[in-house]
Amino acid sequence: MSPIVITALIVAGIVVLFSIAYINHMVENSKLEKARLKADLSDRVRRARDVSESMPGQLMSPALKLMLSRLELQLGDRLLQLDKQNSNLRTRLAELREMVAKGDDIPVRNPPQQILNEAKAKDVRFILENLHGQITRAAQEHVLQAAEAKRWLGEIRHMLVQLHFEFFSNLGQHSMQQGQPGQARLAYERGVQYLRKQPDAGRYKAQLQQLEESLARANAVVLEKAKPAVTETSELDEGLKSLGEDDWKKKNIYD
Repeated sequence: MSPIVITALIVAGIVVLFSIAYINHMVENSKLEKARLKADLSDRVRRARDVSESMPGQLMSPALKLMLSRLELQLGDRLLQLDKQNSNLRTRLAELREMVAKGDDIPVRNPPQQILNEAKAKDVRFILENLHGQITRAAQEHVLQAAEAKRWLGEIRHMLVQLHFEFFSNLGQHSMQQGQPGQARLAYERGVQYLRKQPDAGRYKAQLQQLEESLARANAVVLEKAKPAVTETSELDEGLKSLGEDDWKKKNIYD
């Protein structure tokens, strides 16, 4: 065998080895990308469902429920292509199709939740932030049209204002019931300031009036409590009064 043939065989072997390594690398990358995409879609499906089920009833509307169901369905269909043996996902997608098919008549079973403290308000705010992220991502991927996404982002701002109004109102009312008008006044003042800062403050005219009236009542109670208490006449006052009367009588006698 000539040196040229041997060299050609060696080069061919090296090329084959590099080809095998490259193919293995591509296969591994494909597996990693598939796993990454599967994890991402699973997380987004979970987040969409969490928002749909955790949103307080006073903030959930049939339109919002329908949009979230459609979004979860679209994400779930993509996930199913990567996880075809997931029977739970198949069942959930079947439920979503039935819900979406009802359109505006989609059932909304979210119970109202009272926003009575800051911790609860933060929990609901986190749900709204999660919803904001879902819609923004869906718009970037053209799952939602830009106009629809913009409308929903506006609705999220509105829901955030509703959240603050309810929080400050409930906090003030609770403080009044606990005999803490000063704390109530502070809560109502914060609510009034928040609503007045809104770009579309006219939309919240009724809520602003309600908070202002509550603030006036709380302030009146605070001022009433601040008045000096009327104390019983002390023995010293009685003594000074008697002394004054005796001096007046003596003055009349000597005159």
